[in-house]
Amino acid sequence: MAGEAATSATGAADETVSWEVADRATDAGATPRRGFLHRVLRLLCGSFLATGLTALAATHLIWLLGTLRFLFPNVLIEAPTTFRAGPPDQLSPGAVDTRYVARFGAWIVRYVYDGRPQIYALRAVCTHLGCTPQWLEAEQKFKCPCHGSGFYKDGMHFEGPAPRPLERYAIRLAEDGQLEVDTSRTFQQELGEWQDPDCFVDA
Repeated sequence: MAGEAATSATGAADETVSWEVADRATDAGATPRRGFLHRVLRLLCGSFLATGLTALAATHLIWLLGTLRFLFPNVLIEAPTTFRAGPPDQLSPGAVDTRYVARFGAWIVRYVYDGRPQIYALRAVCTHLGCTPQWLEAEQKFKCPCHGSGFYKDGMHFEGPAPRPLERYAIRLAEDGQLEVDTSRTFQQELGEWQDPDCFVDA
């Protein structure tokens, strides 16, 4: 009995020693990490001088980032305001060229206006609320899908709520013999601007 008691006591003592050793090992591993964080915090905020230097460094970093932002501004790439639409003779009388609607918002038309054969560029914007009309070849008219406004081939309105005709863009015959359209300039019929030779080319 005495031997068994001694053996039990020895085992308990060994177990206690092993737990103490494990605890010390855990503390030894955790202490460097806690010490590192403590040193960093003490370095950054341990005194008024350290706090001031940290704030100054942060301010300079923000200023530097702002300066770099101004060196790389947003750039809006827009389509050019002028484009070439080919030679005039590629348009047969009465033709409506729709190839330039998607990119430049313009129809190139060869038709008679006020008794005068012309080539002109109509702005593809309904004068009601700004929708894009569609050219209906079978019906020979421009039709707005939004509210039903209709325009003849010469751009004059005849149905729907649109209050005025379509607008024209500036057009001219360039040096290379091609039609050149300038979408930065518009002409309104109701203001008498369709008489301006800058908005048509004689056909």
